[in-house]
Amino acid sequence: MSPHAKLISITSMLIGTTITISSNHWAMAWTGLEINTLAIIPFISKSHHPRAIEASTKYFLVQAAASATLLFSSMTNAWTTGQWDITQLTNPTSCLLLTLAIATKLGLVPFHFWYPEVLQGSSMLTALLLSTLMKFPPITLLFLTSQSLNPFLLTTLAILSTALGGWMGLNQTQTRKILAFSSISHLGWMAIIIIYNPKLTMLTFYTYLLITSAVFLSMNKTNTLKLSTLMISWTKVPMLNAMLLLTLLSLAGLPPLTGFMPKWFIIQELTKQDMAPSATLIAMLSLLSLFFYLRLVYYSTITLPPNSANHMKQWYASKPTSTNIAITSALSSMLLPLSPLILTIT
Repeated sequence: MSPHAKLISITSMLIGTTITISSNHWAMAWTGLEINTLAIIPFISKSHHPRAIEASTKYFLVQAAASATLLFSSMTNAWTTGQWDITQLTNPTSCLLLTLAIATKLGLVPFHFWYPEVLQGSSMLTALLLSTLMKFPPITLLFLTSQSLNPFLLTTLAILSTALGGWMGLNQTQTRKILAFSSISHLGWMAIIIIYNPKLTMLTFYTYLLITSAVFLSMNKTNTLKLSTLMISWTKVPMLNAMLLLTLLSLAGLPPLTGFMPKWFIIQELTKQDMAPSATLIAMLSLLSLFFYLRLVYYSTITLPPNSANHMKQWYASKPTSTNIAITSALSSMLLPLSPLILTIT
C-alpha cells in the first residue's frame, strides 16, 4: 500500500469516527459509519490474498447491510415522531431495528459469524483496528440511545455473546480467531450493563481497547499467528513474552490485574439493579473464556514444541521492543489500585 493511500485511509477513519461520535442527526451518524467502512477495506485487502479479498467482501456486505438497517430505523422513527435527533429514539420498532443493526456492526451473537472470518483474513494490525477503533462509533451510538433500548433483548444478546464467545474459542488454534471470540465475549459484558450504567460500558470498552492493543502489538512483534508459533515465541523476546502472560491474564479478568476492574464494577452494578441471577450467569460463562486464555498463557510460557524445529531458533529479537507495547502492557496490568478513583468518576 502506498503512503498516500495509507494516509487517506487513516484520515478517513479518523474523520468518520469523529463525525459519528459528535453528531446529533441520524444521517450524519450514518455518513460517518459509511466513511469508516470504506476506509478500512483497503487495509483488509492490501495483501491481495484470496482470503483477504474474501474478508474484505464479507466485511463490506455485512457493514453495508447493518448501516442500511440503521438508516431504516432512523427513518421509521422520524416518520412517526418527526425527530431526527439521535437521543429522541422513542418508536419501539425503531429501537428494535437499531439494536439489531448495532449488534450486527459489533458482532454480537447471533450476528457474529462474519467477525472471526474477517479477522482471520486480515493482518495483525488491521485486526487490531477492527477490534478497537472500528467498534468505537457503534458503541457510542448505543451509549447515546441507551435509555430507549429494550433491556430484555440486550440482556439476552449479552448472555448469548458471552456464552458463545467462550464456547467457540475453545477449539481454535489461530490466535486472531481466538481474539475474535474474546472480543465477542467482552462485548457481552458491555451490552448487559449499557442500559443501567452507560458510563460503565464505556469504561469497559476503554479497558478492553487498552489490553487488546497490548496483546495484538505483542503478537505482531513476534509474528504469532497460531498456537504452534506461540510455543517458541519466548525464544525471540523473553521479556515481551513474560509481559504477554500478564496481559492475557488481565484480558481474562483475573485479579489483581486491570481486566478485573470492569467485570467487578459490572457485577456490582447488576446486583444493585436486582439482576443477581444475570450477574451470576455471566460470571460463570466467563470461565469458558478463561480456559482458552490460560491455554494461550500455557503455550507461550511453559511448553516447547514436542519435536525439534527445522530452523534456527532466534534467541533475541533484532529490534528492541517498542515504547507503545511497553506502555500498553504496563497499564494492562497495574490499573486496579486506581479502581476507587475510577469508580467515583464514573
